[in-house]
Formats: sequence, structure tokens, C-alpha cells
Amino acid sequence: MRIVVAEDLYLLRDGMVRLLEAFGHEVVATATTGPETLAALLTWRPDVAIVDVRMPPAQSDEGLRAALAARAEVPGLPILILSQHVVQLYARELLADGAGGIGYVLKENVFDADQFIDSVERVAAGGTAMDPAVIAKLLSSGSSNRRLGGLTEREHEVLALMAEGLSNQAIAKRLFLSDSTIGKYTTSLFGKLGLTEDDDSNRRVLAVLAYLQEN
Repeated sequence: MRIVVAEDLYLLRDGMVRLLEAFGHEVVATATTGPETLAALLTWRPDVAIVDVRMPPAQSDEGLRAALAARAEVPGLPILILSQHVVQLYARELLADGAGGIGYVLKENVFDADQFIDSVERVAAGGTAMDPAVIAKLLSSGSSNRRLGGLTEREHEVLALMAEGLSNQAIAKRLFLSDSTIGKYTTSLFGKLGLTEDDDSNRRVLAVLAYLQEN
């Protein structure tokens, strides 16, 4: 898998490169600024890009802007965003095009090698990899919304795990329930949210997150 790593902190960037290569992936380019990131993404069009939100020159959201600009040029370009903190606006902007291949992971979780690599590979495959802390923030912000008021506690749990990008089978294992039971919960919660269920689980997750972010 061909990967671009955009991170201005040398130790973190070097650590990610070594980790990715240890798992058999190829880092085709690295970048340390917003402009470098955009250039690398458009030049290499990698299987997935790992991009820090805050990068030089302004240490604002240059990394995110570069990622969004690249996806505008290359629709569906898989992007895994790294952030120090949970910022709802970042998650909402990432999900805005509804194309999948998106991840939002807190930097502290990069040090869990298996979890990080799983997130990278999931995004590269066109799925989603949303940090549980990000999902908790999104769901919390929408908890007063009438559209969520009809969900049961278990349906909230299933929705949060779906938003992380887990399949029904993975959710069943996490909650110690059967696959068929999770299927019933997902059908029920989509009905309550007024969303049409389809066979593309990644698009369903994106639709749910986008729905929760509507005002």
C-alpha cells in the first residue's frame, strides 16, 4: 500500500514511517507543511494519506485544508486525519462530501500500533475510522436532538460503534451479541433516524454522522 505521511513533528513522523514499513506498507512521500502536503497528495495520489491537522506555516488547520483540497481534485482520496484534540468542525468538514475513505484519529492513539494500522487500512479500503472520542463528542452534541430521542440505550451503543467504522459482525463481538441481533438493532435505529438502509455500511455510517451534524 502506497502512503503519504504529512506531519511536521520529526519524531512522530519518523515513528509512523517506521511503523507503517514494519507492517509491509510503502511510504512514498512525507510532508511537513500544508503546501507540501497538497503537492504530495496530488503528485502521488496514494492509497491513503495520514495528515496532521495543524501544520506550518501558520500552525492552524493547514493539513486539513490540504486534505480537503486534494479530495476536491481527487474524489474519494483516502485521508486519515490526526489531531491533538476533538474538534467537531473538522469531523463535519471531512464527512461533508459523503464519499467514504475518511478517518479522524487522536494522536495519542497512534502509539497503539495494531489500532493505528487497522485505522489506516480501513480508510485505505474506503471505510471510516473515527476515534471513539470523536464519536462520543458528536453523539453528545446531538443528544438533545429529537431525531436521537427515540433511540434506546443499546441503539446508541450500536450507532457509536458503527460510526467508528465497525461492521455488524465486529459490533456483535464487542457487545457480546449475535450478528442477527445487531442486524435488528441497525434496522431499527435507521428506521427511527429516517435513513434508508443499504448494503454499503461505509456510506451508512457517513450518512448517520452527517445526519447528526445537521442543525
